Amino acid sequence: MTETIQRIWVDADASPKAVKEILYRASERTKIPVTFVANQFLEVPRSSLIFAVKVASGFDVADNYIVEHSNKGDIAITQDIPLAAELVAKGCVVLNPRGERYTKENVRERLNMRDFMDSLRSSGVQTGGPEAFSKKDRMTFANALDNVLVQR
Repeated sequence: MTETIQRIWVDADASPKAVKEILYRASERTKIPVTFVANQFLEVPRSSLIFAVKVASGFDVADNYIVEHSNKGDIAITQDIPLAAELVAKGCVVLNPRGERYTKENVRERLNMRDFMDSLRSSGVQTGGPEAFSKKDRMTFANALDNVLVQR
């Protein structure tokens, strides 16, 4: 039996504009509320289904809000791997903005890689950042989101 999706949560501080626009349309189409959580003011469309929550500035404040308020079966969008790990453990469906789904099977591996890269950076190794968000990334995210929404 598939869980009923009650809400979509978005770790919105670093979420690309294209992803937000896809989520606005998906919320209206499916009638699933979406909440964007950030530590800055976010302008979102006027809708009874689309919400923006501004949390205080500080380390992991937005993440903690999402973990505290999300429920099993909800969808979460984040590129923050420690947050993804907490949400997967809680029973949420978690996608990153490039459409990759975090699962119990892969989130630990991603967390280990993130920690390894952090240790390299802290020792002075230049690791570079992620590639720019592309049209292909946008399509991959939209398709992954649609797949999750169809399964509900």
